[in-house]
Parts: sequence; C-alpha cells; structure tokens
Amino acid sequence: MFELTLITVGKLKEPFYLAAAEEYRKRLGGYCQFRLVELPEHRLPESPSPAEIAAGLEREGQQILAKLPKGVWFCVLTPEGKLLSSEALAEKLSQVKLSGKSSACFLIGSSYGIAPQVKAKADFRLSMSPMTFPHHLARIMVLEQLYRAESIQAGSKYHK
Repeated sequence: MFELTLITVGKLKEPFYLAAAEEYRKRLGGYCQFRLVELPEHRLPESPSPAEIAAGLEREGQQILAKLPKGVWFCVLTPEGKLLSSEALAEKLSQVKLSGKSSACFLIGSSYGIAPQVKAKADFRLSMSPMTFPHHLARIMVLEQLYRAESIQAGSKYHK
C-alpha cells in the first residue's frame, strides 16, 4: 500500500482543528498508509532579526531532514511553488506511484517558512494559493486535498 507522510512544523491545539485533522486521517486510511509527523517550531523572540529567523529555520531544517523517509518523493508547500488544481495534484501523485515510488511526503513548514537546504531536497514545490493562511488551517486544507487526490484516483464520488 502506498505510504503518505505529512510533516508539519508546529502542533494543533484547537479542538476543531484536531477533529478535522483526525477525520481526514481516518479517511486517508482507506486509500493509503498515512503518517503524520509533528515537529516543534523553533522559539524566536517577539521581533526576531533576519539572522535569528535564519538560525531558527536552519534548526527546523535539520529536524525535518532527519524525519524525511528514505527514498520518498518529497513535496514542500511554499508560496513560490506551482499552483495545481485538485485533478492535477491527483495526477501528480498518480505519476509518483507509476514511477515506482512507494511513498510520498509533504511538508508544511513553520510560520517563518522553510530552510533553503530543505527546499533544495524537494522533488516538487507546491503552492496552495497566493493568499496567506494560518498554518493550522493550511494543515487541514492539505489533508483534505490529499484525501481528494486519493479519491479522484480511486474514481470515488467525493470529488465533484
């Protein structure tokens, strides 16, 4: 069975986000082996300097790369990434599966972004939108889109 991993920097706290994430985790289980990896966001001062932000991203980047599954197709979610429709994301995942990869990993970085060395490791850079979303909401949106992509591939009626 295909393995799908979502690495996130930061934890969900609000009950409504936790409930939504759990619902999509359960739904994804019908299509793939799903794993969520939550990493702590590096604490920064109230008004961090660019150097402090870079150092924090570097530390987060080391944690991310340590948790990245070996041999995985790796996608980072970043504003400068490519915009895809739900159907195009489903097709992208289908191509990954057909290429012989048995797993894919998506990354949502911290509120300050993703370290350059992590972006350099990515096989694909995906943008959710030119708009800005809270990271907690972005996680739910990514989970829903992964579920939608899997259901599109399976020919289910979920995607209309």
